[in-house]
Amino acid sequence: MRIIYKICPQSLWKEAEKTNFFTGAPIDIQDGYLHFSTAEQVKETASKHFAGQSDLLLIAIDADKLGPALRYESSRGGDLFPHLYAPLALSAVLWVKPLPLGSDGLHVFPDLDS
Repeated sequence: MRIIYKICPQSLWKEAEKTNFFTGAPIDIQDGYLHFSTAEQVKETASKHFAGQSDLLLIAIDADKLGPALRYESSRGGDLFPHLYAPLALSAVLWVKPLPLGSDGLHVFPDLDS
């Protein structure tokens, strides 16, 4: 199983839970696809795009359930990032965990293997 990750404000995720689909944050809607990160990329994504933000969630997704709408495309530093060109069906979600800020102002990540 391939696992990818989405960092999401709690308020947006609560809306998704009402419909069983996540249609994206403003940046996703603007770009025309949902932005995800691999385990190797997600901490840098948090520090670059979510620095100092609280009330965030880390969502683990089974990438194998997303089908051909998931594409790995070149982005930051030439790395291939997962992009989903469709709404995210919550049935593909493995877990949702809080992504709090630590006393140093950096996000405290859960174990990505569980």
